[in-house]
Amino acid sequence: MIETPIVIVGGGPSGLMLANELGIRGVPALLVDAKPSTAFNPQANATQARTMEYFRRLGFASEIRKLGLPPDHPTDIAYLTRLSTYELARLSLPTSAQSALKVRSMGGSWSAAELPHRISQKYVEPVLKKHAEKWKTNDIRFAWKLNRYERFSDHIKVWIQPIDNSTEELEVRTQYLIGADGARSQIRQSLGISYVGDTGVKRGFMGGQMFAVYFKSETLYDKIPHPRCWMYVTVNAQRRSLLLSVNGANEFAFHAAIHEGESADDWTKDDAYSVLTQAIGCEIDAEILSFLTWTAGHSLYTEKMSDDRVFIMGDAAHLFTPTGGLGYNTAVEDAVNLGWKLASVVKGNSPKELLETYTIERSPIAKRNTTYAKRFADSVGLFEVSDDFEMDNAKGVSDRLRASEYFNAHVRLEFNIPGVTFGSRYDRSPIILGESGALPPDEPNTYNPFAGPGGRPPHFWINDELSLFDTFGQDWTLLCTGQDIQPHKNFIEAASRRGINLKVIHHTQIEILNLYEASLILIRPDQIVAWRGNNDDHAIDIIDQVLGWKLSK
Repeated sequence: MIETPIVIVGGGPSGLMLANELGIRGVPALLVDAKPSTAFNPQANATQARTMEYFRRLGFASEIRKLGLPPDHPTDIAYLTRLSTYELARLSLPTSAQSALKVRSMGGSWSAAELPHRISQKYVEPVLKKHAEKWKTNDIRFAWKLNRYERFSDHIKVWIQPIDNSTEELEVRTQYLIGADGARSQIRQSLGISYVGDTGVKRGFMGGQMFAVYFKSETLYDKIPHPRCWMYVTVNAQRRSLLLSVNGANEFAFHAAIHEGESADDWTKDDAYSVLTQAIGCEIDAEILSFLTWTAGHSLYTEKMSDDRVFIMGDAAHLFTPTGGLGYNTAVEDAVNLGWKLASVVKGNSPKELLETYTIERSPIAKRNTTYAKRFADSVGLFEVSDDFEMDNAKGVSDRLRASEYFNAHVRLEFNIPGVTFGSRYDRSPIILGESGALPPDEPNTYNPFAGPGGRPPHFWINDELSLFDTFGQDWTLLCTGQDIQPHKNFIEAASRRGINLKVIHHTQIEILNLYEASLILIRPDQIVAWRGNNDDHAIDIIDQVLGWKLSK
């Protein structure tokens, strides 16, 4: 038998991100995943700006940004009748290289340390795994499975084993068990936790059964007579689909709607090729690497994300239709939220009651984000296409003009979403010292930087290379603003009393003072504003509340 404070089941983005969050804080964890390695198929294809900011905090955002599409490859999104025929709408976006430069001069809704990055999950996961493995406190085991577990009042026993059964099962004694084991989560089901929300929604596209193909082609770009994109969406009466460039050269991910009455589970490589050429509008060379069916139309979340010492996150706790690219990014944010809390409890800096705030904070965000994804899916999937849509007659021309106007609006609704990305808030959390007064509106396409406790700190560039976020500590930060440093000794003493790492920083720029509208701001390890004010008179009570000590009384 071995002992470790935390066992994580699942080595996808949320499980590996949690291992990184624990590793950087020196908290031992054992991660098992039945897959032999990280994802082969592209899966998620968009890393939102907030997720990139979290990767930056851990030190590997630039590494992620160098992967996927080449630095100069366009990341545009276009809507076409078929890839080789009419273009209907387009959203032009910066390349990866341009994003790294452009972000330093952007303000308002897009004032950020990082911009989004268009990259397949198959490239992200190996980076997360590599960095998780560098922490000596982590034990990362792919090709290992969870057989069963048993709960006791003060610990959990877990039995794990290699998937090939090459050794006897190993008994592990742990304090906390984390289910990051996907939509069919063994752990969620063992807890009797069910999804709530909408499922089974039928749409012409992104609703019902879908067909995914991962393929290589050396000539596909030659068949597309339009400026290069990252994502192409086809709109016609025969079959709706989308195509994403995986590596900017010859690898592509393709997803097509399956019609009522079709039995795609029986489709072969020849069928995959046939569906692919329907979207393109002509023959191409294509090496089919994999194909499978999946179901769109989910907007599901769990109202409960833990049961005593057992927690769920990622797809185990919420299931999206992948419009807006919100599923994987919400999963990463789960791990960031849970990671510092587990570390704080394991180290004795917080009582176990702190962990109750995980569901309190994250379940409403899962509901919020699945609702946004459903709105985007309805917008793209319920658009009706006439039989004349591709014809050169008057009705065909008129219908395409209408579609052009519609999708030029839709693409901005779904893909220019700073409000979704940055606007998550924990206002009802008992470890947030909230304020009276109006909160900024929660709108998908607009983000109003707001320093009130409960949300992301407003961003500011200190210089061409240094983000304000770069100056925050890995754990707690006390940001002091203005020309004169206000007394804050009580915060330092209160932090020392509870054994937490509190980094005190002072920035004199008037812009930062104006952004934060306070001279002292307490920022959590997950870069969420916990409190702001102008003196340290109640520092002991503030520190005790944000660490969860008030919950145990």
